[in-house]
Amino acid sequence: MGYKAVLWGLTGLGVIGALAWRKLKPTPPEIGFTLSDDEMAAARALMADSPVIDAHAHPGRTFVRGARNLSGKLRLFALRGPSEGKAVADMAAGGVAAAVFNGVADFQILALGATGLAAGRAFDTGEAWASYQTQIANLRALSDRGLVTTCLSADDILAAHKAGTPGAVLAMEGADFLENDAARLEQVFSDGVRMLTLVHYADNTSGHIMTGAQDDKGLTAFGRDVVAAADSLGLMLDASHASEATAFDMLKTARQPVVLTHTHVNDPATITHPRFVSRDLAQAIAESGGYVGAWPAGIGMTTLSEFVDRIEWLIDAMGEDHVALGSDMDANYKPVLETYRKMPLVIGALLQRGHSPEMVKKLAGENVLRVWRKTAAQA
Repeated sequence: MGYKAVLWGLTGLGVIGALAWRKLKPTPPEIGFTLSDDEMAAARALMADSPVIDAHAHPGRTFVRGARNLSGKLRLFALRGPSEGKAVADMAAGGVAAAVFNGVADFQILALGATGLAAGRAFDTGEAWASYQTQIANLRALSDRGLVTTCLSADDILAAHKAGTPGAVLAMEGADFLENDAARLEQVFSDGVRMLTLVHYADNTSGHIMTGAQDDKGLTAFGRDVVAAADSLGLMLDASHASEATAFDMLKTARQPVVLTHTHVNDPATITHPRFVSRDLAQAIAESGGYVGAWPAGIGMTTLSEFVDRIEWLIDAMGEDHVALGSDMDANYKPVLETYRKMPLVIGALLQRGHSPEMVKKLAGENVLRVWRKTAAQA
């Protein structure tokens, strides 16, 4: 527990991010490379031609809006308020066509303790479902406010990209709100949710988390029902935060590709961390047709250049068809990609390093679209 707990305590802050770090408004992370005007123009041209999609994000922290019964540190975080207008403006300025806008199912029960972010209490009866209803109403309102176009299909992202309007794919991080009722997924899908992460920072009745005391336990019988219901609806499944046993059980149970939207792969030669996954799991995700989203958390890196290194590592390990971008925007730990306005730098750096435009388009968004289409087709 010691080594894992220390690392987890330092870096597994999830939706809290690093509150003190944010309050101090530090100098933006170093970029570590430069692009010429022509190289930047090439990056912008690629992004105009093919959509850049963030596979996992919390743009503007919508999940804090109307949150109740929070622990002390999360209450301080929530007091900073949401900032969706700024986040969406950053998407537009940075050429990001769409992002997966996540609610946080377990937000109100989390607490920051000696070993990091974890459940500080149990949900009251009906509390998780009520929180979901508040969060999804707030996410849907972003479209009503004219900030984004809600995307219900892969083709909707292409249409939003063509129209020049930022697209939002609605998602929930954690299935706690189901409260042992898999049939609720029909309502969730009707609400516009198109991706579900089964667990976040609290074990729930569907499965277990990678950073908890029961990280050797897998998908529950109810969790298998949830996976089957998601398959039947065409609701994408994200195994991020899941214990390896839970993630492998998801892969065994699901008909659709399973994805890991925001993580990295443990590599003893370079870096390991409790929030990273094994190479065996990453390979199984690829074999299912899924992808791993490159995650710019400040774990073992401090520059944007090092994030590009991570992307290249994933490409080498998994193949260009199984890598995407998962920024965890506005809820990440010391991110080296802290604003969407820097996304052209990431695209430009990949081109500068000799990667073909066709390959860069895949990891920038085409792999996400492929998985979504396959998930919808098997429903």
